[in-house]
Amino acid sequence: MYQDKKRKHWVLLLLIVAVLAGAGRFFLSARTRTDVNEETAASIKKAVEQAALQCYVIEGAYPETLDYLTGNYGLRVNTRDYVVVYQAVAENRIPDIRVVRREQ
Repeated sequence: MYQDKKRKHWVLLLLIVAVLAGAGRFFLSARTRTDVNEETAASIKKAVEQAALQCYVIEGAYPETLDYLTGNYGLRVNTRDYVVVYQAVAENRIPDIRVVRREQ
């Protein structure tokens, strides 16, 4: 009889550990997705900035639109998952560039 109680405690302990491990994995994977989304947005912003700078160096002015960079400088942006806001300020000032993940 004593051994049966001891076995029940081990089963309960293993069940609790399994539930906590599953919950921890769920929360860590959500955080990892957030980190990846933030890093991707930062990479897109950096690529747009570099393409705009390349245009400035070659042509002497920053482009007025993002479409100009995609058409003439080979820039590729994941517009399905991210929104890129590109606002040209002046020909000699770097544009305001913001990248936001689209809501799914």
